Amino acid sequence: MPTFAYTARTLGGELKTATMDAASRDEVVAQLRRQKLIVVKIDEEKAKKRQGRIKTRDIVIFTRQFATMINAGLPLVQALDILSRQSENKALQDVTRQVVYDVESGHTVADALRRHPKAFTDLYVNRVAAGEAGGILDTILLRLATFLEKNDALVGKVKSAMIYPGVIMSVAVVAIVVLLIFVIPVFQTMFASVNLSLPLPTRVVIGLSSFLKHYWWLLGGAIWGGIFMLRQFYRTPTGKLRVDSFMLRVPVLGGLLRKSAVSRFTRTLGTLISSGVSILDGLEITAKTAGNQVIHNAIMESRSSIAGGDTISAPLQKSNVFPPMVISMIAVGEQTGGLDEMLTKIADFYDTEVDTAVSGLLSLMEPIMIVFLGVVVGGMVVAMYLPIFDMINAVQ
Repeated sequence: MPTFAYTARTLGGELKTATMDAASRDEVVAQLRRQKLIVVKIDEEKAKKRQGRIKTRDIVIFTRQFATMINAGLPLVQALDILSRQSENKALQDVTRQVVYDVESGHTVADALRRHPKAFTDLYVNRVAAGEAGGILDTILLRLATFLEKNDALVGKVKSAMIYPGVIMSVAVVAIVVLLIFVIPVFQTMFASVNLSLPLPTRVVIGLSSFLKHYWWLLGGAIWGGIFMLRQFYRTPTGKLRVDSFMLRVPVLGGLLRKSAVSRFTRTLGTLISSGVSILDGLEITAKTAGNQVIHNAIMESRSSIAGGDTISAPLQKSNVFPPMVISMIAVGEQTGGLDEMLTKIADFYDTEVDTAVSGLLSLMEPIMIVFLGVVVGGMVVAMYLPIFDMINAVQ
């Protein structure tokens, strides 16, 4: 559908400039007249790619401001129009303009947001729909903003735990490559000039240096090929299940991933249920945001169990993914009718557990990385100095 840029004047004489997606220029004119605007100029824009991505932080700010405006009594269209003009993210500005157009055309806010899945998730849209239906959209939006902030903080904690080992390993690889390509050949030339018999560790290091200098393309191709094959394998249902299952069994890291998944699952489901979303829809949405195929399957089995008249906790227990404490608390929440509150309490508890797990992982990785660097880099240096020690002993 083409995009038209228009300039129109309100009944009060104020000029308004914006864009609109429509099938033709006549449809734009009709839409503007329905909005009681006097057309000044209409131009068709050439198709262009939307640049930039919408971060969670941008959505949080958008959500809080939207809730504040609605609470203050502003009409939906006016509030969205203000947000489209004051957002600092250009991509979010474009999306919000489209939402304004759809709402003006008679769609609900939830339906308008649903057309932009890259900006607004199923969870977000369903909560907005529940808020519109219940007449408490401002309250739902404030809760949604809080949820997004906590969820983003949780993801940030897990990412921070991955960054430190990644940086250390990158530095180690760069140091090893520099030594093998630039430093070791100098020693190799020196040893060759004196026809010295080299010990085994030295010959191994020189062999690695020679291989890297002459066959670096083969090594690079093997690494790239391995990564490509792993990614292709992960895209298959079987591969995703096996890789995600393996990740949950990795010592320390698996525990961190499991705790973060439990926190995300319980907070998401609790938030949806408290907003009036049905438990079946809530479980389906939560499964999509699980981030792990094993946990996704466990949640979907739980959904099937409820659809058949059973409880949530029974299939979750069979999956052997969720800790016994979580199963017990969910069972209590089901029996007492306070499942949403119980899920929120579980999420709060596991947020703290994730903090502890991240600290434990970082404290464990630091000495491991130091030992690794010491053994590899130090071993290479010692290997190159062994012939020198032999030369000194021979002179004496």
